[in-house]
Amino acid sequence: MTTGQEWLVDASGCSAERLKDASVLAALFEELIVLLELKVVGQPQWHVFPEPGGITGLTLLAESHLAIHTFPEHGFAALNVYCCRPRTRPDFEALLARHLGAASCRVRELPRGVGA
Repeated sequence: MTTGQEWLVDASGCSAERLKDASVLAALFEELIVLLELKVVGQPQWHVFPEPGGITGLTLLAESHLAIHTFPEHGFAALNVYCCRPRTRPDFEALLARHLGAASCRVRELPRGVGA
């Protein structure tokens, strides 16, 4: 029984400045929320680490969650999107290039559930 799908996205070659800007990450989350027709529960949480650190962000969804961890010193972001209902895969490569300046993305999709 499938209870959802999860995308693990590793974005490399990102702009260090964008990876340190919570408003940039919030705009990425907002676009994903609209594209995937997700319902936000509560307020997104952002933890900004001191220099040269990045940001950890989490948005709780009725369908599960969005999470991101950024590493500006490496030009890297790790994005996690978990939905408990099937969705069409977003164009993560285009989204992360536009929002974060990512040069490349590795996207893994995992079915979740009993026996998945």
